[in-house]
Amino acid sequence: MRPEPLRPLGYQQRLDQAFRQALMKAANHYLQQRGDHRFADSQFYLKSILLMSCCLGCYAAALWLNSTWAFFVFYPLFICFALLLAINLVHDASHNAIFKQAKANRWLNFWVTIPLGLDPECWRVRHIIFHHAHTNIRHYDLDIEENFVLRQTPHQRWYPFMRAQHLYWPLVAALTFPALIWLFDWLDRFHFTRVAPHMRHQGQRGIMAFLLAKLLHIVVAIVIPFYALADKHIDLGTLLLIYLLSQMLASLVFVVLILGTHWAKATFYTPPEQGNMPHGFYHHTFSTTYDWHTTPRWLTYWLGGLNLHLTHHLFPNWNHRHYPALALIIEDTAKQFSMDYHCISSKELFIYQQRFLKEMGQGKK
Repeated sequence: MRPEPLRPLGYQQRLDQAFRQALMKAANHYLQQRGDHRFADSQFYLKSILLMSCCLGCYAAALWLNSTWAFFVFYPLFICFALLLAINLVHDASHNAIFKQAKANRWLNFWVTIPLGLDPECWRVRHIIFHHAHTNIRHYDLDIEENFVLRQTPHQRWYPFMRAQHLYWPLVAALTFPALIWLFDWLDRFHFTRVAPHMRHQGQRGIMAFLLAKLLHIVVAIVIPFYALADKHIDLGTLLLIYLLSQMLASLVFVVLILGTHWAKATFYTPPEQGNMPHGFYHHTFSTTYDWHTTPRWLTYWLGGLNLHLTHHLFPNWNHRHYPALALIIEDTAKQFSMDYHCISSKELFIYQQRFLKEMGQGKK
């Protein structure tokens, strides 16, 4: 049964107009001073080539080094570098923040997601149309849908075992990628969720592209390694186990980067029965999202700036190479308008999200 579509939901944009104008003016002045643009640059391309080379190099080492242990070391590294490619390339390309041509971003996404296995179109719709537009809003943000295992909002049902969710949440987070790749992508594409109507290609064309991407992933991640490792006495069961564990590790890292900031802020909304949200989009973003800094700081560069998550939500169509500068602009503009901006540490982020998960696990509203 196809789910009923949700009614359109917007924000009181006039309430944020002055802040928005000041923020955009400062950001555009930053670009003009540098003679720059919001898309990728040569340094970004060099980083991308390096990550691709590491990904392919680990893949080759896992399959063709004359050692069984090489597979157990380099195959998980292959998946982890596939994750870094997704963080650094797929995320920006989904927002059309790498190339000026949208089609070039879509083609990049199709091929770069093959090693990891996520469908780029399903993820784009979930991430941009549902999560970005309606962060932490009940029924609209698919990242906080009720899953009956982890209570993520005060509006969800509570079960006694959830008292321990602050302890077992990493396992749930680790299973997110396997669940997306082998369940939710399929439900999304075949109209069992609200995602499919928003996809660019409907009908046979969309289905064929989806099946081709999944087939290529199976060939690259499972079929080729199975035959290449036959002489090393690594059976299919062992291969599938290492594949699953590698996906789980990548998934845990990604969920902490993306969802942890929204848990830490711990502000959730129920949409009004009629009309738009009672506040503006920028107020909403400040109330649901954090920026946090990595330790050491240079990790921000290799994590695609995802730790500067508030910055990303305010400037989603800017390449992540600009995020550190944009975060300073946001901080300065927020002070002018008495808006609450601060960049917390990774330790504070963990403390906040653990506190939130404990409260939700106790059934607190």
